[in-house]
Amino acid sequence: MSYTPSDYSNSPQFLQDFMFYLMTIKGRSKLTVENYFLDLRSFFRFMKVRRGLAPKNCPQDQIDISDLDFSIVESVTLNDIYAFFNQLAVDGDMVKTRSRKASAIRGFFRYYFNIVQKLKTNPAENLELPNDRNSLPHFLTLEQSFDLLACLDNESKTYSRDFCILTLFLNCGMRLSELVGLNLSSIRENTLTVLGKGNKERMIYLNTACLDAIEAYLPNRAAHIKKVVDKEALFLNPQGKRLGQRSVQNIVSAALDRAGLGGMGLSTHKLRHTAATMMYQYGEVDLRVLQEILGHANLNTTQIYTHVSDRQKESAMNSNPIAAFSKRRKK
Repeated sequence: MSYTPSDYSNSPQFLQDFMFYLMTIKGRSKLTVENYFLDLRSFFRFMKVRRGLAPKNCPQDQIDISDLDFSIVESVTLNDIYAFFNQLAVDGDMVKTRSRKASAIRGFFRYYFNIVQKLKTNPAENLELPNDRNSLPHFLTLEQSFDLLACLDNESKTYSRDFCILTLFLNCGMRLSELVGLNLSSIRENTLTVLGKGNKERMIYLNTACLDAIEAYLPNRAAHIKKVVDKEALFLNPQGKRLGQRSVQNIVSAALDRAGLGGMGLSTHKLRHTAATMMYQYGEVDLRVLQEILGHANLNTTQIYTHVSDRQKESAMNSNPIAAFSKRRKK
């Protein structure tokens, strides 16, 4: 991984125990556990100030919570949680960010109430937050996708690698973590095995574009690397190690800028949305098939792409120039 994980040993024991549960029992990825930790650390920093155990004007990143004991967990009420989210809203946190933090808090209190039964009540049981499930995912148009693939410098030493990365994102709809986790052994003839959320494997069939991109990349994979360290990794950095998530994000960001698509809020995850949208709209893929391709645990998550299609149909109707002419009916 390209990030440096937090030192959980400097956090309260009750937080360490929950992290251990997520990693060993629930099998969550390191990145997911890290995000849960950061969100919960933020909440308990807020609680420490709210309980008068830290100065109100103390910067959040300077609040030490290592001295907290389980009594602060027992003291949390639903009003405390809503006060935390109100502060997040005031600070400008997006709805998506608040929803993610709500998931972390719900999971934490569910663990201590249902699993280890150290709490008499669950303050987060009735927690409600506005969500943006009805918001449509941002994605590239077909023309923009072509522009992105065509923008790379074919004289670059990493051209075949970067082109292969973009091609897999735009065709397979993989998550960032899934792409960087690919190994040489993940490729078998015309299929690709990816490791998704919850360490669940799924198989993706590779189309001609993906097969051609992989075939062009593999001979050049280690051509400019003195020593390959991670011999199984599909995508390598110049040091011969597995290409990290941050590096892939930088590759995609640079390509978007080069294609004139920078500053539009696009990202590796938007390329995943693009692939899903293209499959649904142009391939007329059944939703359950698309669910399997994307690795969604719940079909409701996949149904967002039906809303994308409906919104585009509405937009197409409204863009018809005849729509500008409206003749009132005679009474």
